[in-house]
Amino acid sequence: MKNKFSASEITPEELYKSRRRFIKNIFTATSASVLVASCQVKNETEEQPMAATATDGLDQSYTDDRGFPATSYEDITGYTNYYEFSTNKTEPTKLAKEFITSPWKVRVNGYVNNPREFDISELRTLFEQEEQVYRMRCVEAWSMIIPWVGFPLKKLLDIVEPTSDAKFVRFETISDSPQMPGLKNPSFPWPYIEGLRMDEAMHDLTLLSTGIYGKDLTPQNGAPIRLVVPWKYGFKSIKSIVRIDLVAEMPTSLWMAAGPREYGFFANVNPNVDHPRWSQATERLIGKSGRINTSMFNGYEEEVAELYEGMDLREFF
Repeated sequence: MKNKFSASEITPEELYKSRRRFIKNIFTATSASVLVASCQVKNETEEQPMAATATDGLDQSYTDDRGFPATSYEDITGYTNYYEFSTNKTEPTKLAKEFITSPWKVRVNGYVNNPREFDISELRTLFEQEEQVYRMRCVEAWSMIIPWVGFPLKKLLDIVEPTSDAKFVRFETISDSPQMPGLKNPSFPWPYIEGLRMDEAMHDLTLLSTGIYGKDLTPQNGAPIRLVVPWKYGFKSIKSIVRIDLVAEMPTSLWMAAGPREYGFFANVNPNVDHPRWSQATERLIGKSGRINTSMFNGYEEEVAELYEGMDLREFF
């Protein structure tokens, strides 16, 4: 039976989360071969036959490290957070249907030696050998396991060569009122801004995603390019990026500006610190009954805890 979502399940912001390990089968967006990667992000190439499925070859029976299968493509693309279109979880699928994602350019500027403007097709060409599928979760009061197609943000930043003055990375979403009816909502300080500390941005697990299930991203999922940070709550997963600036001062994200008591800059998954309006200790997986425990750093503690050594994560939330 297809999942049904009641009004009580609609929560006020996008809190995508992801899981600790890469899936063992990794699909390159431009070829029919499968790469195999270890959990330490050391890849070995191994060709394997692709299954003929409705999702361009990625077998939905694959599971994450807990044994849970990938969320269906229909649920991933039909139940989303994209406030530039609507605060309702199902409306962006309809409202973003005609959203124009080509041509598309991403400008990278600020404290870099080689400022550039990248066309989305150029990015795909540059990173077609880097594009891989990572099976991750997105979570709030609900969660999904999503096979993202993407490449490490570090690969892009290495091209522009950050200078020593670059301490943070600031991301900006397109702001196009004719196409995005949600921009009329005065509750939010548009455009959507997000940020990472430099070491977070350069971590191998921080992705720029261009697809799901071996397909291009849909508009409601952030086409043509979005951020995915697997150990952070999903309001860090900024969509439809048009600008990336390397800056010296910590950026104020949209959610920090809209709710500073509730949304901090770091947004690390910490089940021991409650959101002011709900517990973050458990989550519900779409397609499964009951709730499961939330893991520190979403299960990536071994890989990323050192980034926050000595910090009080109750204060720096």
